[in-house]
Amino acid sequence: MLTALLTASAAVVPLTGQAQGVVLDQGAFAVSYHGRPAGTEDFSIRRAGLGPDDAMFANATVTLNQSGTSQEIRPLLRATPAGVAIEYQVEVVGADALELGLRRVARRYVATIRSVAGEEQREFPAAMETRILEQDVAHFYYFLRETEPGSVTPVIEPRSRTRLQLTTGASIDDTVLIGSTSLAAQRVEYTDGAEVRRVWFDALGRVLRVEIPSTGYRAERTDVLR
Repeated sequence: MLTALLTASAAVVPLTGQAQGVVLDQGAFAVSYHGRPAGTEDFSIRRAGLGPDDAMFANATVTLNQSGTSQEIRPLLRATPAGVAIEYQVEVVGADALELGLRRVARRYVATIRSVAGEEQREFPAAMETRILEQDVAHFYYFLRETEPGSVTPVIEPRSRTRLQLTTGASIDDTVLIGSTSLAAQRVEYTDGAEVRRVWFDALGRVLRVEIPSTGYRAERTDVLR
């Protein structure tokens, strides 16, 4: 279970969003694969703490139903105000069930993964600007919003045990339709080798849409933004 980090985050980021925590973004995505509806993502990003305890907390419930299998993904991330990963945990219920915890130890991130196959540990280099992204989780791209065009950001995808080096492309003016509302957006492409990840941000850096053409993944906001 996510007991340790959930307890820590709850102490400083109450779900009621009182003075101790400021909501940076909160909402929902509709998830599809290859144009077919696949599920939803409900998420929240908050900033809390003062001084050395200042941090951002991002959590979600992602519910997926594909090809007769169901899965619920419950990620929880603690990051610096700049978006650099400090600690991460995720629980997957249903297909490919697992519990994963990752924390920074000196110059590396150490991940402990528990599944029906048993327990394993993985280590990843802890480069200074490391971000966490996760399969089927759209709102984590919020933590890439301030990377500069041409910069290379080290990324870890814990569930896939993958390390990426994402190069940030130029920001392009675009629009995104949410319901019947057309919103001004900035489209940015992040590349790692031949793979492209497209993200649309609004003026506040909130994620409006994510597309990964190589997998057919698409997540689009469904809530009304103000």
